[in-house]
Amino acid sequence: MMRVLLCNCSASLPLPTVTPSKPQTLFTTTTTTTTSTTLNWPQKTLISALTGALSLGLAVSPLSSLALPSPLNQPQNHSTEYCRQEEREDSFDAAPESITDEGIVEEAWEIVNDSFLDTGRHRWSPDTWLRKKEDILATSIQTRSKAHDMIRRMLASLGDPYTRFLSPAEFSKMGRYDMTGIGINLREVPDENGAVKLKVLGLILDGPAHTAGVRQGDEVLAVNGVDVKGKSAFEVSSLLQGPNETFVTVQVKHGNCGPVQSIEVQRQLVARTPVLYRLEQIENGATFVGYVRLKEFNALARKDLFTAMKRLQDLGASSFILDLRDNRGGLVQAGIEIAKLFLNEGETVLVNKNTASASEIVASALHDNCRAVLVGERTFGKGLIQSVFELHDGSGVIVTIGKYVTPNHMDINGNGIEPDFQKFPAWIEVTKHLSKCHRLQEG
Repeated sequence: MMRVLLCNCSASLPLPTVTPSKPQTLFTTTTTTTTSTTLNWPQKTLISALTGALSLGLAVSPLSSLALPSPLNQPQNHSTEYCRQEEREDSFDAAPESITDEGIVEEAWEIVNDSFLDTGRHRWSPDTWLRKKEDILATSIQTRSKAHDMIRRMLASLGDPYTRFLSPAEFSKMGRYDMTGIGINLREVPDENGAVKLKVLGLILDGPAHTAGVRQGDEVLAVNGVDVKGKSAFEVSSLLQGPNETFVTVQVKHGNCGPVQSIEVQRQLVARTPVLYRLEQIENGATFVGYVRLKEFNALARKDLFTAMKRLQDLGASSFILDLRDNRGGLVQAGIEIAKLFLNEGETVLVNKNTASASEIVASALHDNCRAVLVGERTFGKGLIQSVFELHDGSGVIVTIGKYVTPNHMDINGNGIEPDFQKFPAWIEVTKHLSKCHRLQEG
């Protein structure tokens, strides 16, 4: 079974250094993903290479059973055994609508078995979980509603408040986190020679790419004629983005032994801009500060925040206030890219008790790297990462798969982050605080 996910929270582990002039640690994670983006801002230099990053997941669906198009280019030097194995994986998912009620429950069981991380409650073990499967196989489930209820009870037994079931209606709302705008999940996958390929490891069922003919497991070769070799998943996702209802041409290779095909896909964005911004004058009008409120980390967050910052800077903003109050999180990769935008001095981040998950990643990354002071209330304290997996009937399960800590190795989960100031300080106090932080950091 192919695991598929939508990540709407956060995670943490060490990453390889990407040649920064001075290493900057965003946070710590359990998987390794490297993304580098260079931004040229007037009057300021942003750090574009990081030593910390997180894994990325988008809204996706199970393996789809689409017919192969006519061969165009047949790839060379792939073993027959490997191709046959791939064909077996594709045929496994044929006719997903015929899956039984018992099969849906077993599918949810497999996802937890493959992915779940016990974060300290010690209520999960392989043996006890295997007994759950035996109970499923011994039970006759009469309706889909009863199957969903069984999944809910099964997940509740894990004792993890963040691992839970999503009805088909609830799962459909996850489309707002699609970073490509065409409903695919791109992942960087190493091939047998050690090179990295970009593959489609998830599709939103009946989404734009799925409808146009993109298949699970396709390798993405080019976007609008631009070769994507050597580009990261995030960079290619950015190439795929564009205005709603416009078209993008994606060249894909169907599997390791299939043909190459150029497919035109109509973009279908369901996300709304999460960014509000304005220019503020402080110190009796002597200093211009850009105020930006970010409501969630969805598919448009990084792009719209970049635009807002550029406009505010063109209007004279020399520093920024990032308002993350009541922001409960979203896509991890969006958080990573947004943290990069704010890796300069003299920033302020507003937080409160509802600042959670990916918001806490950004806040702690900027704070612990002496790039921002935190103002407001202690944050929510959600230091766990979940992935969202779609089941064959359109429902889904959210499963905890990891946790993160701050760059200073503080466990956020259940603790939150204590702000530097409860009320907004004078700007001179912000400067003093950041200067002191830098001195302590330099040791």
